[in-house]
Amino acid sequence: MYRTIRDVLDDWQYEHEMTRKVFGCLTDAALEQRVSPEGRRLGTLAWHIVVSLGEMINRTGLQLDGPGEASREPASATAIAEAYARSGESLARQMKDHWKDSDLDQKVEMYRGEHWEKRTVVQALIRHQVHHRAQMTVLMRQAGLRVIGCYGPSREEWAEYGMAPQQ
Repeated sequence: MYRTIRDVLDDWQYEHEMTRKVFGCLTDAALEQRVSPEGRRLGTLAWHIVVSLGEMINRTGLQLDGPGEASREPASATAIAEAYARSGESLARQMKDHWKDSDLDQKVEMYRGEHWEKRTVVQALIRHQVHHRAQMTVLMRQAGLRVIGCYGPSREEWAEYGMAPQQ
């Protein structure tokens, strides 16, 4: 649970950096990767993460510098990564500049008339991002891309450490 804005910003800083690293491994060609014909494309998942930052946090009264949820997905992996970096940095700056610790207790209207504390909005936003980032790494592996470890070494990283990957 987040008790202070510092708690939120510390968690966000790590998760934002991990997602930036994952996005940095994307290629334009890999954006078309799907797990199945009816599944989402890798590019669609990445773009969904980008636009959901503003979609969720703007409900708290903050206004991110980044694409809106109706924005068209770029065809370039670099453009997606840059939009994510800008939105994520804006999110941290907005919370730091406009929220106090006590604001985390404030409730805001979210979905279907539900009211969430701002701390819950941020927690859901981060978990949502982590969920889709994990989906992306599966598609990245299928596309032959390097996968980085977010909470422990990836297969490639084990090898770089001179160790056998864990099975």
